Amino acid sequence: MATEAEYESILIVKPDVNVYRIPPRASNRGHRAADWKLDAPDWSGRMRITAKGKVAFIKLEDKVSGELFAQAPITEYPGIALETVSDSSRYFVLRIQDDNGRSAFIGVGFGDRGDAFDFNVTLQDHFKWVKTEDEISKNAQTPDTGPKLDLGFKEGQTITLNIGQGKKRDKPRPQSAGGFGLLPPPPGGKIAPPPSSSSNDNTPPSTGGSPTDCLLDLDSSNSNTVAQSNPSSSDLWGDFSTPASALPQSAPASQGSSSTSWVQF
Repeated sequence: MATEAEYESILIVKPDVNVYRIPPRASNRGHRAADWKLDAPDWSGRMRITAKGKVAFIKLEDKVSGELFAQAPITEYPGIALETVSDSSRYFVLRIQDDNGRSAFIGVGFGDRGDAFDFNVTLQDHFKWVKTEDEISKNAQTPDTGPKLDLGFKEGQTITLNIGQGKKRDKPRPQSAGGFGLLPPPPGGKIAPPPSSSSNDNTPPSTGGSPTDCLLDLDSSNSNTVAQSNPSSSDLWGDFSTPASALPQSAPASQGSSSTSWVQF
């Protein structure tokens, strides 16, 4: 049954690659590209690397028709299916297989060193991905038998949090209407109490003190009459608000100075 991982995808395509017949390995010293006939390749075409699941396929195809010349399945890299040579970074030994399972070793090489680098990195990246997938599958199938971290509270367990508080800001001093703060009293000083309002209003004021004294001193003979005209009032001004129309009509004009509290000037 086909799965999504079995769809074939293209990893890289290189348009120029040469194929060489190589002699059998004479010793364990490895393959050398100098032993090949590098100036006379046996076949030339393009290389296409594809991936189907975890297996990479190196396919040698005709440049024009795209006909398959040979292919090599790669299950690991580096491995026996693809080897490097000991004397160059542009040539490799590739094991090809046909549909019947027969295999042979051929030499492949790139004329440009950058193409050889891309070829090498493409295969390395693919098998790094394969290794990562294998580790993920292995971890998914293996149950986690290690101890688990229990962060829950036990019964009756409590914790204490000590949250630091910042310094309290000083309260601003009250300001007067002008915008300036009230100054504190001088050290050791005493503030005099305000004058008491319980003093007797009927007490005659001292001479030379207030404007009331000046008005009352204009007629000293009539000062007692002003004080006695309204004994129930404590106003030193007397009946200053009584209009002239309220005076008795029968009183002669000559007696105005003695019968009223008005002061004549």
